[in-house]
Amino acid sequence: MFLSVFDIFKIGIGPSSSHTMGPMVAAAQFLEALAQGEKIPGAGQLARVGCRLHGSLAFTGKGHATDRAVILGLAGFRPDTLDPAKAEAAEAEIRARGRVNPPGLGELAFDPATDLVFDYGPALPLHANGMVLSAWDEGGNLYQTETYYSIGGGFVKTAREMAEDDTAPGAQAREVPYPFDSAAAMLAMARDAGLPIAQMKRANEETRMSRIDLDRGLDRIWEVMNACIERGMACEGILPGGLNVRRRAKSIHDQLVAERGLNRQMPHVANDWLSTYAMAVNEENAAGGQVVTSPTNGAAGVVPAVCRYYLDHIVGANRDGLRTMFLTGAAIGGIIKHNASISGAECGCQAEVGSASAMAAAGLCAAMGGTPEQVENAAEIALEHHLGMTCDPVKGLVQVPCIERNGLGAIKAVSAASLALRGDGGHIVSLDACVRTMRETGRDMSEKYKETSLGGLAVNVPDC
Repeated sequence: MFLSVFDIFKIGIGPSSSHTMGPMVAAAQFLEALAQGEKIPGAGQLARVGCRLHGSLAFTGKGHATDRAVILGLAGFRPDTLDPAKAEAAEAEIRARGRVNPPGLGELAFDPATDLVFDYGPALPLHANGMVLSAWDEGGNLYQTETYYSIGGGFVKTAREMAEDDTAPGAQAREVPYPFDSAAAMLAMARDAGLPIAQMKRANEETRMSRIDLDRGLDRIWEVMNACIERGMACEGILPGGLNVRRRAKSIHDQLVAERGLNRQMPHVANDWLSTYAMAVNEENAAGGQVVTSPTNGAAGVVPAVCRYYLDHIVGANRDGLRTMFLTGAAIGGIIKHNASISGAECGCQAEVGSASAMAAAGLCAAMGGTPEQVENAAEIALEHHLGMTCDPVKGLVQVPCIERNGLGAIKAVSAASLALRGDGGHIVSLDACVRTMRETGRDMSEKYKETSLGGLAVNVPDC
């Protein structure tokens, strides 16, 4: 099983990897298929495109800017290269004119008011985040159609790809030197090879790129994460969406800096620094800014917060340790995604903030010299204590309770790493058992609590 570190950590835009980035990527893929000439036999000249959103994409799509993502995707924009100013101008023109002009396809009819449908009926069969993109010819005949599923973390699959079995044992075993698909396999390979998890992950990555390119990519991830933290700690005001949520990261950061100067910080102040870093990221995410999925946008603040905490608050921290954090965290995130889910619409927030906390805990433990057994223990502790967490965003926005939830996820990650480092790696509940439990809990969880805003805080907070 191989998922690249750059699959787990993707540079993109807020507010949601599954509801914003995924639909934009799906629209871009649909354009590529059209540009390659894929069409239904007998169809005439391509003239119009449209999209129908289902399941969680419909129920919380407006709060997650899914409509905007589809519009921009059909105009040729992509999350990792999006220019905010150009995107804003393009969206306004498309809404006014009812037409898109994607590269290589010419001008096509697309009126978001009628051609972009939020279908509040039953979800599509293969995942809670489903969408159908279609195109028609000049006579109104179907030209091409494709069903896409946004499965979390910006990953997108077609219905055909969802139905294919890509998890068969040994299917990818020959692709990389350390093809672990579970924590047990990862630990066994680490013992046999005498290598830390980060080194095995690095060896796998270097089958696809040079060491120089890998390190540059890892450094770029941190550059974007840290820039997001800095923007979040510098901005004030009200977040968009109608909840009137006030940004708090700057105020808390200013207080912490002032208290540091007066030497009046409390013993628990490390938690406040972690929360501030995480909230800064998720306030930026809620505002639609540039973030790194870690492994999702809704949980994008946890790993950056722990990384910043490592660099600023731990003696001996360095860039190599930061790279170790990303490689180790990606290894844990890949195991969770492969064996369960990182999608809030599929398994609740345990799959988002819980997974992010496990990744951050493992990464910090590894950077501080933890053995593979201690690293696995750290990940398990962090994930175990998020089990059962629902995804219940108020008004469908990634703001309440999501922003604070990232701060608490970062705090749990550091606590989990610390506990693991004070042990010998031995523990009763394995990470694999915890991941399996998370998957089963998500399967049993009511749809009301899986990113539909039909239950939990989403319906119990008044005047929303």
